[in-house]
Amino acid sequence: MWLRSILPKHHLDADSKDTVKVGIGLIATMTALVLGLVTAASKSSFDAGSAAVKQAALNVLAVDRVLARYGPETGEIRQSLKDLVAARIDAIWSHGQSVELGRRDQQPTKTGFASAEDVAEAIRALKPRDDSQRALQSRASDQIETVVQARWLASIGSQSSVPLPFLSVLVFWLTITFTSFGVFAPRNPTVLAVLFVCAVSVSSALFLVLELDLPFEGLIKVSSDPLRYAHSHINQ
Repeated sequence: MWLRSILPKHHLDADSKDTVKVGIGLIATMTALVLGLVTAASKSSFDAGSAAVKQAALNVLAVDRVLARYGPETGEIRQSLKDLVAARIDAIWSHGQSVELGRRDQQPTKTGFASAEDVAEAIRALKPRDDSQRALQSRASDQIETVVQARWLASIGSQSSVPLPFLSVLVFWLTITFTSFGVFAPRNPTVLAVLFVCAVSVSSALFLVLELDLPFEGLIKVSSDPLRYAHSHINQ
């Protein structure tokens, strides 16, 4: 709108306005395409994080049930597994901070295990008495490895999937579009209100893209309900 006040009159005539409309229409089309791609990538990242949490909860419960069938000597391992799940839930969802899911925990549990890798080593260290226990030990060992892999997979999935140049170009295009609106728009409360609402709407879309792109950070997070359910049923 400030540019409108300093530009020569012939820059704002009907022919100039029509030309600008054509150019802005092209930019608006490209903006819509890029925004759609970025939104799809962010939603895919969020869905992958949600699926990783659900799969991790399923794997943890599977390990716990196999250990329960093995015998009472796995009670300490099962309790450690429950403590590790509680620590992970507290670190990611309760404190509101970013934690790499593949990293070893800083503090060991009450039973002395600091990570899922330690639990896997404890399972391999079991001394089965018969073929049945050997089979259960083998199954538990395989399943705990899937838990370890899921932690690393979730860590990789916590990285941004939307390239920064994409967002930078998108913001640049939107800036050009709104600048063209202001150049040809009359300065009155109705126009200002409409442009403000439009700017807030577009900004909200970009905000949702950034939130969905990091499923374990920000205001919109993957639900912790699957892991909380698994935690409540471990060692029962």
